[in-house]
Parts: sequence; C-alpha cells; structure tokens
Amino acid sequence: MTVADELPETPEVESEEPIKQRKNGLYPGVSDELAANMRTGWADTELRDLAPIPQAGHTARRRAALSARFPGERLVIPAGNLKTRSNDTDYPFRASVEYAYLTGNQTEDGVLVMEPTGDGHRATLYLLPRSNRENGEFWLDGQGELWVGRRHSLAEAEQLYGIPARDVRELPEQLRRARGPVRVVRGYDAGVEAALTDKVTAERDEELKVFLSEMRLVKDEFEIGELQKAVDSTVRGFEDVVKVLDKAQATSERYIEGTFFLRARVEGNDVGYGTIAAAGPHACTLHWVRNDGPVRAGDLLLLDAGVETHTYYTADVTRTLPVNGRYSDVQRKVYDAVYEAQEVGIAAVKPGAKYRDFHDAAQRVLAAKLVEWGLLEGPVERVLELGLQRRWTLHGTGHMLGMDVHDCAAARTETYVDGVLEPGMVLTVEPGLYFQTDDLTVPEEYRGIGVRIEDDILVTEDGNRNLSAALPRRAEEVERWMASLTG
Repeated sequence: MTVADELPETPEVESEEPIKQRKNGLYPGVSDELAANMRTGWADTELRDLAPIPQAGHTARRRAALSARFPGERLVIPAGNLKTRSNDTDYPFRASVEYAYLTGNQTEDGVLVMEPTGDGHRATLYLLPRSNRENGEFWLDGQGELWVGRRHSLAEAEQLYGIPARDVRELPEQLRRARGPVRVVRGYDAGVEAALTDKVTAERDEELKVFLSEMRLVKDEFEIGELQKAVDSTVRGFEDVVKVLDKAQATSERYIEGTFFLRARVEGNDVGYGTIAAAGPHACTLHWVRNDGPVRAGDLLLLDAGVETHTYYTADVTRTLPVNGRYSDVQRKVYDAVYEAQEVGIAAVKPGAKYRDFHDAAQRVLAAKLVEWGLLEGPVERVLELGLQRRWTLHGTGHMLGMDVHDCAAARTETYVDGVLEPGMVLTVEPGLYFQTDDLTVPEEYRGIGVRIEDDILVTEDGNRNLSAALPRRAEEVERWMASLTG
C-alpha cells in the first residue's frame, strides 16, 4: 500500500483557520459584498498541452537510479519553505538541490515522495495547487497568487515534470500514517520531518543525503550544457566589470558587485554565490563579500563571481585584474607564479588521475616559488611535508562544481577527495597566493597583494576542457583584453 492509498481521495484541502490579516492593514475587514464580487468574473487561465521541461528525461533517470539504491523504502525529498527576512518579507526562495535535481521543480513547499512498489518506486510530486478563489485565499493571503504571482495547477505540473502531482497539504497526515521503512532528506522542511519523527533515523537519512550527493559527481550532457551556459554568461559579466572600472574607482567595490549582478539576473537566475569583488588588500581575505572598499588605480582587483542558470547550475570563475590595466613588476611576479601553478594543476586533470593530483601539482609549484623568493627554507619536499606554504596559499586548489558552487559536499571522502577523476566530472582549479598587509615575514612590497586564478574544468574522455577558456589568463593577454574593452 502506498501513502496515497492510505487515505481517501481529497480533491482539495482547505485550511480550517481563517486567512490571517495584516495587523496594521488599512482595511479592517472584508464585506460580504466585496467577498462575493471577488469570487466571480475571472477567466479560465488553465494551461493545456504543456511541453515537458528540457531535463525531464534526465530527472526520470535520476529517480530510477535512486529507486534502485533503496528498494522497498519510502523516500521523501522536500524542496524547503520560505524563510523570513524581516517581519512579513521573505528571502528569495531557492529549492533544495536534492529536490531540484530529481524533479526540475523549484517551488517552495514542494515534496517529492518515492513510494515503494513491487518493482521499484512510484513518484508523486506534492505541491501547492492554484490559490483558492472561493475562500479569498488568492487575494487575501500574503502568499496568494494576486500578491506573489500565478503558480502552476497540479495538472500543469504533471505535464511539465512528468510526475503525478497532489496537494501538498494532504502530505503531513499521510506521512504520519505511513508504514514501512522511510528516509527523508533533512534540514529543509520542519513540518515534513515532524510528521516522520518516529519513522526515521539520522544514520539512515544521512545515507540518503550522501547517495544523492554522490549521484551528482558525474554530470550528464544536460548538466554540462547548463554549466557552459553559466560560464558563458559569467565571461560576459567579467567583461561588463572591466568596462566600468572607472566608475568603480569613483565609488567602491559595490559598483563591481552590482554590475556583475545585473548580468546574472538578466541572463540567469541569480549569482551562484556572494560575489567577491576584492580590491587592493581585500584580495587577501578569501571570502570578502562586504564589497564596500575603495577601488584604486595601481591596485589589483580579485573578482570571484559566477552566474547561476535558471536551472541552478553555477559557474565559479576568478580573475585578478590590474585596476589601471597594467600589472606592476611585483604584481606580475606573484601573478605569473599563480598562473604557472594553475597551468600545472589543469594539466593534471584527466580521467584516471587521483582527485588530489591537481592540488598537489599546483602546491608544489607555489612552494618552489616561495623557496626561490627566499620566503621559505627548502628543500621543497620539506616545505610540502610540513605544509609551510599554506601561510600564503591558504586554501585547497579546487572543488567539485554543479548545482552548488561547492557541489557534492556530502559525498564520502573515499569517492570525492580520495577518489579518482572520471569523464563528466566538473571541478575548479584555483591556486592562489595571499600576502597579508600585516605579515612581517615577507618584504613590504609583497604585502597587500592577493592573487587567485580560477577556471571551471570538465574531465573528458581524453583529458579535460576548460569551460571558461574564453577569459584570458596569461598576464599579457589579460592586459590586452582589458585594453580592448576600455578603448
């Protein structure tokens, strides 16, 4: 017996509580005449003969793989709920990666339920239906369609996602009455978790989350295409920034952040993460997202930014640019060292290589440079064994990339960091050197210089492909590119 079979059909579930009104709203109530007026006179807007979303075939295959891994178990994957920003305003909603990966749907409160059958699972998509016009929900409720926009009907959702759809308001009671083994992806929907509190365990749920994370290690052709879209938009966003560096100098790093954000919103869903627009010594702060500092000629700008597509795939690219268009001698010295390390790191990305190889290769180059410059005492093997280069290299040389900027983070160590690269994996290669302004162990001319170069690399059958190769990396090419954009 499935969850859906355990209760009689209920075509529409209405809340028993009255629609909550704003405490200090200007209208204290609704007259019977207005309520009656608002119930009538509306055209039929049902959309028929909708085409499935482009990734529908891929999401179906992903659900089949999930079904094969957990036979006989009910699997519950929520999208999540709106989060309050302040008072009665909410943060922009972004569905959980696990839910979007398996369904393609992105609406709040959705839940995918995989119900076990004799030969696999039956998927059901639980969603909010269209706003109720009979009880006034559509115009009186803060999340009614008149306020926040039309949502798809359940019939429309079935056409789009290729999954039977039901009213999500039925789900909590059905889950409370469900029998048999259940797993849920935690952390997104407290109501769903409360309904399953006596049916799930943290250990079993973690196995589900880990498997869903590892499924995303190798991208299919749809995902690779979306990542390339994200990168291409990101390249255009970097070009936008170079064209307005004069305006940024007259204002602040926020002009850079805002310029890139415009490209992300016009061509994609959003930025994939908080843009790092770090000018001058701010480049030495790895996750500088305040972006409120000055932009000065003669300084470097470390721009780490990525456009997220409408399907949630994000780019993650970094360039370190001379604000005035020309690197100084010491800036170029540091930049060239990082470029050399990145070149070696990218070359190490190939099928069959250990995941760690690109990091180790890049770190070796940077350690050798630090010894050569007299900042560390060699030999290089000693430096690497003790990790002494990390004072200035600070971070790992890359990470998996996909629907999360740090994708597949819940995967087991043996399949990720200690794993082997396969065709279809996408990762960043991003070595850096950072000399803090208060670091007395380095010559003064180095202090305040931070350089990172980052590209998005696809593992192919015979090596790799740099998805972000359209953005120049070599110092002299960067200077020519900037000059061509600024005239």
